[in-house]
Amino acid sequence: MTEQEELTFEALPPSQGRGFARTWWGLAWQKALEDTVLDGTLLRRGRRHARAGAVGAVAVRPGRLTARVLGADRTPYRTDVLVQQLDDADWERLLDTIADRAGHIAALLDRDMPPELDEDAAAAGVSLLPGIGDLQPECGCGEWDHCEHTAALSYLVARLLDADPFVLLLMRGRGEARLLADLQERSAARAEPEAGPAVAAGVRADEAYAKAPPPLPPPPEPVAEAGTPPVLTGGAEPAAGLDVAALEFLVADTAVRARRLLADALAPDHAEAPLPGELTVAQDAVRMAATAKSAGPGGATYAGAGGAAARIAVRLAGGSGRDRAGMERAVRAWRHGGAAGLAVLEDDWTPDPAALARATDQLAAAWDPDTRPHLRATGTRWTAVGRGAQLRFGPDGRWWPYRKEGTTWTPAGPPAPDPAAALATVLEDA
Repeated sequence: MTEQEELTFEALPPSQGRGFARTWWGLAWQKALEDTVLDGTLLRRGRRHARAGAVGAVAVRPGRLTARVLGADRTPYRTDVLVQQLDDADWERLLDTIADRAGHIAALLDRDMPPELDEDAAAAGVSLLPGIGDLQPECGCGEWDHCEHTAALSYLVARLLDADPFVLLLMRGRGEARLLADLQERSAARAEPEAGPAVAAGVRADEAYAKAPPPLPPPPEPVAEAGTPPVLTGGAEPAAGLDVAALEFLVADTAVRARRLLADALAPDHAEAPLPGELTVAQDAVRMAATAKSAGPGGATYAGAGGAAARIAVRLAGGSGRDRAGMERAVRAWRHGGAAGLAVLEDDWTPDPAALARATDQLAAAWDPDTRPHLRATGTRWTAVGRGAQLRFGPDGRWWPYRKEGTTWTPAGPPAPDPAAALATVLEDA
């Protein structure tokens, strides 16, 4: 066995007036805590402690979270939250699931966890995210069950998970270094070509062609980052009418798309996967604008001078039939959910009665009667009256959070299958 890893995160400063989780997997962690702890007063105290900076440095290791948490009287308590580890058989199935789709590996390296990874793991019989009762408390305050100190630690860890999903995998039993080494070993084993039949020199052509063909070379490795585009602005004057900055932008966008296409092509189920829908000109303009604003591994490599970048942004907005503010909202929607997110922002749709009934039942079950926000329904949109928050029900059955900025509703986060989880990204409960 390899030595178990441990990560230590410095204490975070006080952070008033914001939620703890924003990603779907961070929200799932938070929901596991809140579904287990039914005492709303205890949860509110835990949130208050977490926001006030009462949680000290957090140690994360397989199966356990540990921190010193200050109580209301400033007494420090050693606080632990235990998380069920995956056994060796579970890890074998999970590693096979990740290795089977190169897109899963690329997403994790981008510090992202696509919902498809959780779905594929569940199909393989592995519960990646914790559920009700999976977070077990141990606290020096003497409480036998969850207390305000374990709740504070759990809420703070939701922020750590948002920044790096490898923290969740470490809690489940394996850290980033070991996990990537295991995946590399699997990839190398799968890429080893089988020995093909040798063809002796001087064999007749018809006999040689009658033999089995040699094996194909192994596929290329996934590309971690899009290539850096060339700088086209040299000493020579550009041809009349040629916008060199726009051309550099298109080259950078092509590099990003090529990387993503390669990742999809390396996936084992690529041949059976349905072709993605063709984007309209207006949709593709939003996609390019969103790519230009992205950063980090796999993000756009085009930075551009301020004037050139602004000019390209104006051209993309105008070409898509939007003004600058409309393009900004569209880019937010795209980055939260691609073409589906853009459709929720800009398109109205009428669900069939059965879908509308399911949505209404979900809303009714999402909150206890005494904590349910006052929601006003308009079509497929439910607005939290007087709170500047809104839920939109999409054709895919997911809930999309929106925030009112001035007089305009703008996308506020990724979608969630649960309306309460989606609304939590924009609406702070008392």
